[in-house]
Amino acid sequence: MAAPSSRRADRTWLIALAASLWGLSAIWRDPLAKQYPSVAIVFWEHLVLVLLVSPWLLGAVRAVARASRRTQLSVIVIGAGSSALATTLFTSAFRLGDPITPQVLQKLQPLIALLLAAVLLGERHRPSFAFFAVPAIAGAWLLSFPEPFAISITSLYAAGLALGAAALWAAGTVLGRAASAELTFRELTSLRFAVGLVALAVISLVTDTSMGIDAGSIGSIVVLALVPGLVALLLYYRGLRTTPASRATLAELAFPITAAVVGVGVLGRSLDPTQWLGFALVLAAVVGLALHERRSERPAVATPDRADEAIDVRG
Repeated sequence: MAAPSSRRADRTWLIALAASLWGLSAIWRDPLAKQYPSVAIVFWEHLVLVLLVSPWLLGAVRAVARASRRTQLSVIVIGAGSSALATTLFTSAFRLGDPITPQVLQKLQPLIALLLAAVLLGERHRPSFAFFAVPAIAGAWLLSFPEPFAISITSLYAAGLALGAAALWAAGTVLGRAASAELTFRELTSLRFAVGLVALAVISLVTDTSMGIDAGSIGSIVVLALVPGLVALLLYYRGLRTTPASRATLAELAFPITAAVVGVGVLGRSLDPTQWLGFALVLAAVVGLALHERRSERPAVATPDRADEAIDVRG
């Protein structure tokens, strides 16, 4: 069991803050998505990000070259899978199937992450964890759907794509925790963007996607890369080093909270009463988990506080 001083290093709140910044992306991404293919938007976003982190990139490449095979594979999966391919799969699911299926199956991401964290990182969940996990996942479901009990899955192919995206995002959380044992948050952020850029270039070639954008859209791309991109990921990986993946995946549900606020306050959308209930459940669960893990003598997730203590990095 970690000492109280070590438990205070838990940064669940930092993960939630990073996820909140992701929720701001709709302000710029929504108008862009109406003009350009999703691969093009994410490609240019990653190109700006790679330029921004270029002073760290050489050191990051050297660090990952010295790292274990486990960490090297984690970086590839995070960059090519969680950063590039998952977004492409998720968008393709919308185009090939109904608009409900991808969002339904995306809610499985926390459950997949919890399973991977137990298998790969040896994280153990005490019974008290359910008091936060169940309301958080239920709240995310209610927040996403105005009619939460009238959901139908109509396309098996689209369902498979969306489930693949959810699995890749979940793997990114768990493998990011693992890779942070040997890489700093700056190195991990830089490598994620660089590997993601290469993967997106390959995806654009394979799918023959037009990559052209107008000069007037460059400002939105830059802001999108800076705020919900670079700043959010730096905070995220900084927090993930001392935050177990199981806590982090629930803290990431701060994303739909911010997305809801942006949708109502900026994009002029409205929420049904059940969605406001979901909003309250997610907010209470995320804040409650952060406070509990910081103050309790028995954290809900039993694991060493640091990633290098949670896994064997010699492999």
